[in-house]
Amino acid sequence: MPLNNDKFIQLMREALKEAEVAYLQKEVPVGAVIVYQNKIIARAYNQKEELPDPTAHAEMLALQKAAQYLGSWHLEDTELFVTLEPCPMCAYAMLQARIKRLVFGAYDLKAGAAGSIINLVQDKRFNHQIEVVGGILKEECGLLLQKFFQERR
Repeated sequence: MPLNNDKFIQLMREALKEAEVAYLQKEVPVGAVIVYQNKIIARAYNQKEELPDPTAHAEMLALQKAAQYLGSWHLEDTELFVTLEPCPMCAYAMLQARIKRLVFGAYDLKAGAAGSIINLVQDKRFNHQIEVVGGILKEECGLLLQKFFQERR
C-alpha cells in the first residue's frame, strides 16, 4: 500500500485533538486514534492521573477500544496514529495486537521504542513486525508536550 502523506497528516490532527483534551485535563498531552478500513474506530488520550492507572497511556486505551469495537484482540488490518513515539509498554502491546502500521508525531529520545532508543516494533526476533512512519506533524506534537512540561516546572 503506498504511503499517503495527506491521510497521515489528517489523522495525526485527529490524534492531536485527543492530546489537547489530555492537556486541558492536566495529563501528559499524548493522543491516539486507530483506523480500520479508512474509519477511525478508537480515540484515546493519556489518563494516568484521572484513572489513576500507570498503564493508561493513549495507545493502550485506544487498543482496548479498538479491540472492543472489532470484537477481537487481533487488530491486523489497523493503523495506530499517536502524537508521541510509543514507550516500550505500548510498543509491545501493539505487537501483541498485530497492528499493521504505526504512525507517530514527535520522537521520544528518552523512552521511544519505535526507533529512537530501541525498536521493539520491528525486532525480527518477534513473530510480528509493524510498519513505522515517524515524524508526522512532529513540530506541532512536540510543541504541545514542550508547553505542558514548561508549565509544570
